[in-house]
Amino acid sequence: MKNKQQRRSNCPINFALETFGDTWSLLIIRDIVYFGKKTYGEFLASEEGIATNILASRLALLEQKGILAKKPHDTDKRKEMYVLTEKGLDLIPILVEIGNWGAQYDPQTEAPQSWIDKVNTDKAKITSLIRETIQNGGSVFSGPNSVVSQVM
Repeated sequence: MKNKQQRRSNCPINFALETFGDTWSLLIIRDIVYFGKKTYGEFLASEEGIATNILASRLALLEQKGILAKKPHDTDKRKEMYVLTEKGLDLIPILVEIGNWGAQYDPQTEAPQSWIDKVNTDKAKITSLIRETIQNGGSVFSGPNSVVSQVM
């Protein structure tokens, strides 16, 4: 884990990349925001196939950087769950933009065009709704109070 003395530069883009710019960190955040995943086991089951040691390392890093917080699971006190902090919630607009960019340039994207169109119609409103839904324990695509169920 890098501290202030070990940063490559004081560039804000460098700071962001040192915080969440590895291959896995944004995918973990994506899983929370878009799919409602909250536990170690749920992250481990993601289709990208993260190794257990990498997952543990990234969760610890995101927690240390103040992006995630760990708390007892709502229904199973033997488990812990990860939630976005305010700092983590502030990444939602970035995820939306990365998703739009990926949907535009990936010819094999699985992103529904109707969702992309809806986001682009009123990005500020959708981004705000995503944040509110995540704060209330929901997600974009999964669950009864998903963002998609509210706007589509």
